[in-house]
Amino acid sequence: MPSAWISSCFVPVSRHADCASPLPVRRPAFVMQNFGLLGMTDYIPVVDLFSGPGGLAEGFASLERPCGSPRFKIVLSVEMEPIAHRTLLLRGFLRKFPSGFPAEYYDFLNGDAPHEPDWASLYPREWQEAGDETRCLTLGTSEAKSFVQKRIGKIRALHGGRTVLLGGPPCQSYSLAGRARNAGNAFYDPASDERQSLYLDYAEVLRRLQPAIAVLENVRGMLSARHDGRLIFSDVMDTLANAGGKDRYRLYSVAPSDESRSWSEGLRPEDFLVRAEEHGIPQRRHRVFVVCIRRDVASSLNRDLLPMLDRSDAAASVHDVIGAMPMLRSRLSWNDSSGSWQKVLKKARQLVIRHMRSMPSDVERQFQVALDGALASTTGTALPFREIQGSTGVPDTCPSALRDWIVDRNLTRLPNNETRGHIDEDIARYLYAAAFAFAFGRSPRAREFPRALAANHKSWNTGKFEDRFRVQLRDHPATTITSHISKDGHYFIHPDPAQCRSLTVREAARLQTFPDNYFFHGRRTQQYVQVGNAVPPYLAWQIARELSKLLDHCVPTAKRTNLGRSASARKRSVAVPINTSLMSADGS
Repeated sequence: MPSAWISSCFVPVSRHADCASPLPVRRPAFVMQNFGLLGMTDYIPVVDLFSGPGGLAEGFASLERPCGSPRFKIVLSVEMEPIAHRTLLLRGFLRKFPSGFPAEYYDFLNGDAPHEPDWASLYPREWQEAGDETRCLTLGTSEAKSFVQKRIGKIRALHGGRTVLLGGPPCQSYSLAGRARNAGNAFYDPASDERQSLYLDYAEVLRRLQPAIAVLENVRGMLSARHDGRLIFSDVMDTLANAGGKDRYRLYSVAPSDESRSWSEGLRPEDFLVRAEEHGIPQRRHRVFVVCIRRDVASSLNRDLLPMLDRSDAAASVHDVIGAMPMLRSRLSWNDSSGSWQKVLKKARQLVIRHMRSMPSDVERQFQVALDGALASTTGTALPFREIQGSTGVPDTCPSALRDWIVDRNLTRLPNNETRGHIDEDIARYLYAAAFAFAFGRSPRAREFPRALAANHKSWNTGKFEDRFRVQLRDHPATTITSHISKDGHYFIHPDPAQCRSLTVREAARLQTFPDNYFFHGRRTQQYVQVGNAVPPYLAWQIARELSKLLDHCVPTAKRTNLGRSASARKRSVAVPINTSLMSADGS
């Protein structure tokens, strides 16, 4: 029964990625379709601000034309956190190899190399190009302003207005959780919180760059946050619309709830909310996306060409993306060993059975099945926690497009996939919560835990944090992956009771739709923060696809008069597309 439960309830899959031969792909082989990209003969330059580890940029950089060349090219990324910048820099470097990642990179990811190679020595030109493109700077500082102004000037000189701007200004002061923390701080002064106005740095680059299109992403809390009684979102929208002149940009939603398409046509703030689970993302992540289209570009568009995300993408669940990953046991915070873990889990099971709450008989049977499955994992050899060899595939239930996006068949193991340590008491709570979720189809509330498993938290019995220990349900999209996952993992419990742990960085990254070959630098806590703060790349890819259709209409072809000429000549003259409005400095 226990082994049957493990095989039938969580891991019944074919190992999708068992190809041993290297594949000549730049990223996981993604089946590209002809989305109207014919006609473009060169890339659209992209500037990415507040980049984090690069989720938004990854989506845009991964969109390809039918010939396989990139539709968009990242020409500048700016991120302030040094560790996230290292991740971003590595990914920018890898994009310099359009025919396939270096073999040394796969040696590193697959554990065949003792440490990360010295890329600067192996590939000095590509590494230097990546370093020039990807900068670790804090926007708003004098150093950053000086650099960005100069770089934006060069980008405009080379590409005119035929560019795209991306960015997600840090959002702690807008988020609902951040506002709750600030409300309890008697010394917090919203007027002096510089995070409230970081969008102004984005708007300043928008004013200087004057791109054809800009995309701003932020947390849901931005829609309701107020300053001096006024909605911050209204200020943000006014600033974006008038960046570079009165009504310079028209502001659109990519997932409006009615026929209105723009802010000026009467869209409400909530119309700019994108629910990721409605677009094939295995996560209930609700974020604000504002698409700014320069007035001269927008005026040339029919309404059916305005960006609109497709809601027909197949829904995806937690199991669809992590159900075939190698089974891993939880670590122990102290005295960690296989034998110690077996003893702790057996003790936890006995504690749960002894104090199990009264349940309907059919539910209790399911609960017992889950506990038996956990017990089976303690017999024989314990599950490894550091040895991350194993399947790199996804279940057969995973939608094919998402599977092709995530899986890289050149990998023999999954990077960033080590479990964290838990104390004995939390392992017992995780076991109870995962078994409860298996039996009831939902995560238990605090009041539904046996008294013996109650956490020693002041708020445990107040009702404020009823989901303090939350299981990610197997057959549903995950809850929002946030940077809080770096704290303790209580909100991100693995659905398999036999593993009895919180999610790994790689599992969280899959729920965020990062490709498996996307490596995160830093300590494990820093890796969690990067993943939690990112935009799901597969969602960003879908937005890029919609904007590409729009740009195809505005720029049917591009003259290649500057190709093959000297660098000095290219600086003196810029390739002019047929639709010259995209190149104009003032949009007239």
